Amino acid sequence: MIRSSIWKLEMSTQYEKSDRTPPTGSRSCLYDLLCSDTPRWDRPSDADTTSWLLRKETWRSFGPQARLERMLEDTGNRVCADCGSPDPKWVSLSIGVFICIKCSGVHRSLGSHISKVLSVKLDEWTEDQVDGLVNLGGNIVVNNKYEAFLPNNLKKPRPDSSIEERSDFIKRKYEMQQFLEGEQTSCRLQPHHRTPSSTLPLPPGYPLLNEKKHSEKQSRHRIGNRFRNSWGRKDSDHLKISKKSNSLAGMVEFVGLIKVNVVKGTNLAVRDMLSSDPYVILALGHQSVKTRVIKNNLNPVWNESLMLSIPENIPPLRVIVYDKDTFTTDDFMGDAEIDIQPLVAAAKAYEKSKIQESMQLGKCVANRDNNFLKDGIINLADGKVKQEISFRLQNVERGTLEIELECVPLTQ
Repeated sequence: MIRSSIWKLEMSTQYEKSDRTPPTGSRSCLYDLLCSDTPRWDRPSDADTTSWLLRKETWRSFGPQARLERMLEDTGNRVCADCGSPDPKWVSLSIGVFICIKCSGVHRSLGSHISKVLSVKLDEWTEDQVDGLVNLGGNIVVNNKYEAFLPNNLKKPRPDSSIEERSDFIKRKYEMQQFLEGEQTSCRLQPHHRTPSSTLPLPPGYPLLNEKKHSEKQSRHRIGNRFRNSWGRKDSDHLKISKKSNSLAGMVEFVGLIKVNVVKGTNLAVRDMLSSDPYVILALGHQSVKTRVIKNNLNPVWNESLMLSIPENIPPLRVIVYDKDTFTTDDFMGDAEIDIQPLVAAAKAYEKSKIQESMQLGKCVANRDNNFLKDGIINLADGKVKQEISFRLQNVERGTLEIELECVPLTQ
């Protein structure tokens, strides 16, 4: 241990005397560890020194947003890790790459357990999240890992590539890990078939809205598979998925983003002895995200914002509430479908206008069909198009939910 520390100190001194000229070959990784301007915090050998702690605190003092902007200045992070588009503004937090808006939509379709996507500017970052991103190394390090055995005859997507090309490459790269370092096998050249690993569950008998009986079973089967494995459900009757549905996942053009703030629930249904442990799943097309679980509460307050890409053929936003169970399948607590087309239309109209002041852009009138508790007013405030909606949950004995929607154009 002492000999190793002395060797590292000698190596560091040697690099300082040689004007920090980066070495080549296998020793370049050591140079990166010693001399990187964006240090890794998980290095135990550094953690023993006062200078390392000082560098870490100095780096953290910039704040998470400034640190993100500084990371974007690194050469490898100035372009999308997957297609090379310049000036990426989105991040896969779980993988550690900066990506463009088009590739971010494909990443979302993989499921947050594979790629959790955040916006550099639209999301609020914590110090721990930025530390985790720094530790993953950035675009160059991650691509060296996930593209280690990229076949010579396979070209990466370009900035002008179709969504189909992006989707196929990104799924093979991250979901199937066909080009992964240390995985040089013949299976990496097999054609892509989506596995059920990136799907989330709906319980047997889940009531789908506004669908006829002849398609009800097929749709429930498809959505059930999409939802299952992220939460570790064990319902064996949902293990088969529709090939047509899978081939379309992530292969659609996006017209914008919708930011959903799940505010609170009121008077939710009891699913345990006297209470419930509710959480909310949001689904839009092939994408789905979930809130945290709030224990033992029938009036939970989440105030949690989640982002989804808006497909070109805009489907309704599906909102589903569950009670979290430890040893059995999570219990259904109600659902709803929200028509987001009026909000998207208002956002598009605002983009083409020269409106500067805050104003009402439209509203969705409360009625029996949408089960709104009050009219859903679409407002323009501070350059943002938003809509507050309160609604009754369906297919359940009781419960209401309050959410806030914000439509974000692709230009952001």
